[in-house]
Amino acid sequence: MVIVQKYGGTSVANIERIKAVAERVVRTAREGHRVAVVVSAMAGETDKLIGLAHQISSHPNDREMDILLSSGERVTTALTAMAIEELGYKAIALTGWQAGIVTDAVHTKAKIERITGDRMGKALDDGYVVVIAGFQGITEEGGDITTLGRGGSDLSAVAVAQALKADLCEIYTDVDGVYTTDPNIVPEARKLAKISYEEMLEMASLGAKVLQTRSVEYAMKYEVPVVVRSSFNDNQGTLVTKEDADMENVVVSGIAYDKNQCKVTVLGVPDKPGIAARLFKSVADAAIVVDMIVQNVSGDGKSTDISFTVPKTDSKKTLSLTESLTKEFGARGVSLREDVAKISVVGVGMRTHSGVAAQMFGCLADHGINIMTISTSEIKVSCLIEAKYTELAVRALHQAFGLAEAA
Repeated sequence: MVIVQKYGGTSVANIERIKAVAERVVRTAREGHRVAVVVSAMAGETDKLIGLAHQISSHPNDREMDILLSSGERVTTALTAMAIEELGYKAIALTGWQAGIVTDAVHTKAKIERITGDRMGKALDDGYVVVIAGFQGITEEGGDITTLGRGGSDLSAVAVAQALKADLCEIYTDVDGVYTTDPNIVPEARKLAKISYEEMLEMASLGAKVLQTRSVEYAMKYEVPVVVRSSFNDNQGTLVTKEDADMENVVVSGIAYDKNQCKVTVLGVPDKPGIAARLFKSVADAAIVVDMIVQNVSGDGKSTDISFTVPKTDSKKTLSLTESLTKEFGARGVSLREDVAKISVVGVGMRTHSGVAAQMFGCLADHGINIMTISTSEIKVSCLIEAKYTELAVRALHQAFGLAEAA
């Protein structure tokens, strides 16, 4: 088998942990597998490099930032290869571009355009463990170094697995799988043996920190089987794979929450065609991602209030932008709420089972939790609530849907 293993920053946080990673990699190789390893920068290293850059410039150039930040993964790659060789196995360290990861030219958040596995494949054939720097690539034209954004090492690992036609992509992190909800809030949360790509994608986009969203999208597109495991124990992890009949029998797989939300309301917008389009195009042009949207038309039909949510980190930019637009539209004004959180129930079984939304709304009502905004998809129902009720809502919904019970 060809196995790709990815180790995050906490897994390679210091020399002792890098040596432990090397021992795990060699153990896999001794079992007869060909192994490619993708590593992140050592925990805290990327933030340290960002801090150094901001000591030089308040607005450092994105291209130079990519050269700077990509160095963190290169350090870990070389050290991991050395540690593997100390255990008697041949290893070769490759940067992202040496591994053939070609991206677009959007610095600091590049997208992978293609990946050639020729050099990696040849090294595996020659008996090497291949250690690849995650989070980075190179542009087709100009050969500039790029980085893939936060969590980009997950994406690198899945892309490498796809390029090598790997049998498995193991993501090693500081948790030992995907749980029905955050165990820090609900101690009885249960680890899932498997979860569908779609469910994992929803969980990741809704704030679950286990896997990065783009990596799940990539895995789903190319049907790369992914296992989430802990680098600190040998427990069985969670398999992220194609949906099957067993998954459909489980109505709700998990409860997710996201406190990085704020609610923006544009008040008294004239109810005319095209205004909403102009509003959200302006927000999109500013690279702000909009999530939930609600529009309430007044009784006279002449004006409307438009509410939507954006990441809290974009609150100031969004407020400034919408305030300038209200003057142009002739709206009454803008209000901003940052004391909100999004609570979601997720499960592919919703496609074939009714009543999930009603049960969710009833549970929240029973606990005196008011719902501000609702959004749905085929396998998800999300509600915006006051942030102070987040933990209560998560615990109540986890119990209401019986998620602590063995499936």
